[in-house]
Amino acid sequence: MFIFIGFLIVFFSVFGSFVALGGHLGALYQPFEFVLIGGAALGAYIASNNGKSMKLLVEALPVVIRKSPYSKDLYMELMALLYVLLNKARRDGLMSIESDVEEPETSPIFTEYPRVLRDKNLMEFITDYLRLMISGNMSSYEIETLMDQEIEAHHHEHNVPAHALHVVADALPAFGIVAAVLGVIKALASVDQPPAILADLISKAMVGTFLGILLAYGFVAPLASAIERRTVASSKVLECIKVTLLASMNGYPPQLAVEFGRKVLYSHLRPSFMELEDHVRQTRTAGKKA
Repeated sequence: MFIFIGFLIVFFSVFGSFVALGGHLGALYQPFEFVLIGGAALGAYIASNNGKSMKLLVEALPVVIRKSPYSKDLYMELMALLYVLLNKARRDGLMSIESDVEEPETSPIFTEYPRVLRDKNLMEFITDYLRLMISGNMSSYEIETLMDQEIEAHHHEHNVPAHALHVVADALPAFGIVAAVLGVIKALASVDQPPAILADLISKAMVGTFLGILLAYGFVAPLASAIERRTVASSKVLECIKVTLLASMNGYPPQLAVEFGRKVLYSHLRPSFMELEDHVRQTRTAGKKA
């Protein structure tokens, strides 16, 4: 939502100011400049990326325009789920949660937390490492190293579209200059024409530079930054799970383990100590009633 608001502000600020200063929008309507700059940028993007990168970009674009799912409510639900799982494992043994981990879609524990259950990445991360904990063949240090490598791979993979768009944004002003140079060449080839015609040709050439810079810094670069922020948020939630599970493996009780996970969250999304404790207490009470 905010990305569209930002784009509208950029559009109306630039073109509205141009009109207010006495300019005519018709002078900026140069469709072949769009074709030249946009086509060159698209071709450069295709040449520098593979099919997997393009697929990641196609998947990232609809996601970035939606509201981020990594909200305070999701974190509260996630930590409540981890508390229930770790509390059951601590009370009845790790084998008691094996059926929940193997079939989370039918688990009475996981189904109580639909936000987490809908997120494929979260579910894979939680269930995979709970399986390793249940197997009992790996130490906490080995699992921590494996978690770090997976989080790094996740961050790198999901950041590929942002990196590719940043490269395109850096190239767009140069493509705008290419369009301007071609326009100047055309104008110089018509040097025998009256001054009015030459001025018109030169003004059209300058539109290329204008479009390249506007598209780069007004639209493509902000879009890349938005994808990058979403990637950071998706990695942060994995770090929260990592810290919580490792704290449990190192012997801390479930209520304290989720506190470890709370501390790694960003301040604007982190629930307070009392909020988390009240939520965990409610979860514990609901579990006893069940």
